[in-house]
Amino acid sequence: MELHEIEAEAQDHDRGRDFDLLDPVTGKGVGITLRIAGPDSATQARARLRMMDELAEAADDAGMVNAAAREKARLNSLAACVLGWNVREAGEPVPFTHGNVLRLLRAAPWVQAQVDSFAADRAAFQGLR
Repeated sequence: MELHEIEAEAQDHDRGRDFDLLDPVTGKGVGITLRIAGPDSATQARARLRMMDELAEAADDAGMVNAAAREKARLNSLAACVLGWNVREAGEPVPFTHGNVLRLLRAAPWVQAQVDSFAADRAAFQGLR
C-alpha cells in the first residue's frame, strides 16, 4: 500500500457509508438509514477533539467531570459522526439536525450501540462487509 492510497481511504471514510438500523431482537431493518462517517475520517477526528474540549469545559476545579457531562459529551461526539439520514415520523421525514440525531440516539441504548459499532468498523468502510 502506498501513502496516497491511505490518504484516499481516509477521504473515503469522510463520505460515509449507509447503515440500516436493525431491530435488536429480530435483526430485521427498522426502516431507518443513517449515513455514518468512518473511523479514519476527519469528521470523526473533529468529533473526538470537540468531545475533549467539551469534557475540559465541564471539569470542576479539581479536574473532575461528572457522569452526566461525560455522557453528554459522548453522545454529542457520536451524533457528530452521523452525516445524514432517512428517518420518518408519522409518515413525514424528520429533519436532519444534530438535536434530532441526539433524540434518536437517546431513544434506546441499542441504537447507540449499533451506531457506535458501525462507526468504528473499518471493514464496513473499505468494502469488506
